[in-house]
Amino acid sequence: MQDLPLKGVRIIAVEQYGAGPFASMYLADMGAEVIKIENPKIGGDISRHTGPYFLGENDSYFFQTFNLNKKSLTLDLKSTEGKVIFAKLVASADAVMNNLRGDLPDKLGLTYDVLKHINPKICCAHLSAYGRDNERSNWPGYDYLMQAEAGYMHLTGEPDAPPARFGLSMVDFMTGVTTSLGLTAALFSAYKTGTGRDVDVNLFDVALHQLTYPASWYLNEGHVTERYARSAHPSTVPCQLYKTSDGWVFIMAMTEKFWQVLINEINSDNLRADKFSTVAKRREVRDELNQLIEQCLQTDTTDNWLNRLQGRMPIAPVNNMAQALNNPYLKETGALQKVPHDSNDEMELLANPIQLNGQRLTGKACAKLGENTQELLAELGFADDDIKQLKIQGVV
Repeated sequence: MQDLPLKGVRIIAVEQYGAGPFASMYLADMGAEVIKIENPKIGGDISRHTGPYFLGENDSYFFQTFNLNKKSLTLDLKSTEGKVIFAKLVASADAVMNNLRGDLPDKLGLTYDVLKHINPKICCAHLSAYGRDNERSNWPGYDYLMQAEAGYMHLTGEPDAPPARFGLSMVDFMTGVTTSLGLTAALFSAYKTGTGRDVDVNLFDVALHQLTYPASWYLNEGHVTERYARSAHPSTVPCQLYKTSDGWVFIMAMTEKFWQVLINEINSDNLRADKFSTVAKRREVRDELNQLIEQCLQTDTTDNWLNRLQGRMPIAPVNNMAQALNNPYLKETGALQKVPHDSNDEMELLANPIQLNGQRLTGKACAKLGENTQELLAELGFADDDIKQLKIQGVV
């Protein structure tokens, strides 16, 4: 696509590892020129060295997962010369993003208060663990810690099992998406008014905000949501995992319509009893109802139940990783994309879920470490000899 909505937007990203790069990759996928600032003294973004699978020197599948469509500029932001280069970049940019510890943006001069004198319309997005304005600003933090403190682990797993984390770092990813939304809104405002601002998002706040209705129940009624067996929904029944004769399915009869589809297909007179006739009644006899449903489901295979129920009510198989990624539906919908890389011409990654005019956004492998340094410095007015000297000094 030639008319991506963020084409012409320049974003400087001081980032590494997961949440921050995930945020800026969404913007890069939407057409923004994302210039990734990488410290030349430590081999760039730490995720370039995150295994177990690598793509040559200073690159890995983990790194590419979070950094498609980006440029790479090696730059020591703490050096005097590096600060001069960074200021020139800011003058040419629309936004500066970082996912540093909360106390570091002020120390490194990445805030709007510092940068507005260079560029009044610059928007500065800060993604941190706990924020920049409280007693935890200098605390390091990661996704799993947020899952623990915000109550996620208490809600995850079987009732008699130890607390458990999600299988993926969903707090990181949701914080990244939230940051990209906040920054996009700030950019929209800056284009209208000519004035930028700071945008702050942190892992803990996003994790807490996603407690949603269980938080509302507790804050207003004192109700503490607990775990139910088989990952069941706390209030809607049936909505949980069930065994079939050869595997597992997750069924969600969230409406009366779907409940009727289920009992008509199962065709069990026991399930037509009055005690199962409403959502409230079904909740009161949850265990008895679930045992009856599972007895029926275990009379047939997962595939046969899917054939009978998919498209008529919410039901899904419980897939392992191979089954999830070999699902033909992914190719039909364009959810997988080929992203050629120097070390693997056939590199395959997941595609951005956003579609524009019915088309998937496409990905290009992130630049090699420092690949764009020469061209960007030349654009900023540095002569070739100056660039050579900066490289010798370890500034770039």
